[in-house]
Amino acid sequence: MAILRANLALTFKRLLRQPGFWVPTILFPAMLYAFFGAQNAGGGIAAVYAAASFAVYAVLGVAFFQFGVSIAEDRQSAFAVWQRSLPARPFASWTARLCAALVFSIAAVALVLATARLVGDLHIDAATQARLLAVCLILAVPATFMGTALGYLASRHSVVAVANLIFLPMAYLGGLWVPPPALPPQIDAISRWTPTRHMGEAAWAAVDGRSIPHTSVAALLVFTLGFFALTWLAYSCDRHARFG
Repeated sequence: MAILRANLALTFKRLLRQPGFWVPTILFPAMLYAFFGAQNAGGGIAAVYAAASFAVYAVLGVAFFQFGVSIAEDRQSAFAVWQRSLPARPFASWTARLCAALVFSIAAVALVLATARLVGDLHIDAATQARLLAVCLILAVPATFMGTALGYLASRHSVVAVANLIFLPMAYLGGLWVPPPALPPQIDAISRWTPTRHMGEAAWAAVDGRSIPHTSVAALLVFTLGFFALTWLAYSCDRHARFG
């Protein structure tokens, strides 16, 4: 527990001391919703679905750009090299990053919901907002491991480009920008095999007041385990390359 507390303190202090890094990550989904989502969603349940989609988009942005990019950057620092040379497992560091992801994801989602209220005049009752926030916290787990895997696989010079190459197509394929019924049939068929589509299904079910589809629950569990395994494999390969 002492190691975990130290990693938590280190993770939050480093992030809070770099507002130029995390502030845009939190602001961008709300800005994108204000510019495009609120205007194109219309009204009624479609507008609520659009807000839920951008909430998921916010969670993904935190995972990819706040943690995936930061890990790739940290791997090159002398402190990170020294830290990884210590005889300790990486689970405390990963848990600290996951806790930070949950906190920043809540902030990003809350800002999207506030923007929906102010810009789109969208009234979402407190119970629906609470369900959406709870689902987004769950979705932050697979999203964070997706980001950490990217951070260990990509170099500091390529990680931003690679993150965009993965993040933007996944958002489109998942139906977060264009509702799944409006996707071309070929794209919709691919969409059903992406983690972002099942994240969207979970969020849309939350704001609709219904249970998350069983197929999406199973898919998200598989993706979470898969991204965790990929993170462990990428970490092990990177550690072997550095320390033998």
